[in-house]
Amino acid sequence: MSSNVNVSVAEGQPSDADRDRSSSPRARRGVGYFAEAYALVILLVIIAIFFSVWPQTSDTFPTLGNLQILLGNQAVIGIVALGALIPLIANEWDLSIGAMAGVTSIVTALMLSNGLGLLLSPLIGLLLGVCIGGVNALIVTKFGVNGVITTLGMATLLDGVTNQLTGGLSITTDIPDFIIELGIGRWLGIPKVIFVLAAVALLVAYVLGHTPFGRYLYAIGANQAAARLVGIRVRYIVAAAFVCSGLLAATGGILSVARQAGADPRIGVGLTLPALAAAFLSAASIRPGKYNVGGVIVAIFFLAVLNNGLSLAGVPAYVSSYVNGAALIVGVGLAAYLGRRRSGQGA
Repeated sequence: MSSNVNVSVAEGQPSDADRDRSSSPRARRGVGYFAEAYALVILLVIIAIFFSVWPQTSDTFPTLGNLQILLGNQAVIGIVALGALIPLIANEWDLSIGAMAGVTSIVTALMLSNGLGLLLSPLIGLLLGVCIGGVNALIVTKFGVNGVITTLGMATLLDGVTNQLTGGLSITTDIPDFIIELGIGRWLGIPKVIFVLAAVALLVAYVLGHTPFGRYLYAIGANQAAARLVGIRVRYIVAAAFVCSGLLAATGGILSVARQAGADPRIGVGLTLPALAAAFLSAASIRPGKYNVGGVIVAIFFLAVLNNGLSLAGVPAYVSSYVNGAALIVGVGLAAYLGRRRSGQGA
């Protein structure tokens, strides 16, 4: 037997080939992908720790009461952001999500205060959201109007409807106790509305990840022309995305009635920007380069913790506009960059 052949490797010790594989570009890409996927989560934890120990907020931020408020306040924004996510996956922007949530909350509150019942009032609110989303879908897919222009115009129309219905005044009378308890009540010390957000997020994640509709949406977002060539009915999928957006925006609007024990005609304006920012930032978390449900939830709480901590520190309220606006710009930029790089790697 030739003496210059060394085939002995100590049991349990990695071979040279194993070491080569572990240090290969593929392995390094895996580490880089993990860092990209969870960077926002890590940053969220760091910011939470900072506000917990910073002298200006250490007495208020880490308290149970503040955490309960922080969690509860994100349920409505989270559901509306999930509504924005669905058409965004197909590269369509729905700028009317906040206005749809606002008008739905007003209509639902009016019906509840007039005694239409706990089942009928929310049902009509949901149908209203579906109808508005359907109108957006019709204008975009049938008449070929740009989605940004369509939904921006729809948002302006709905703001007018909201002001006409309310005269600029909040609706807070005769809201049933059951609705109010859902909005402000807790279960196991956790706001009940968070469980609603969790249920909606799981449902949306299932639809996007495990149904043909979700796969078609991602295919359209990646390459609409190619999706059409392989037989995907692009117009119908995009239309369905806008309808789903309307349904989820309406769900958020109805939940806001429970959370606020009424309806504020200004709520739509405050929902649009943070919801869109979270939807775009989702492409920079959990599944980098792809808009996704987990990323939306992470982004929602990242923005919430940052804004909450700054508010408790006495920073002027307008700073939250800076934060949300910057997050939207960064989210759009990161989504475009990671999407291009992911496509290049896939190629």
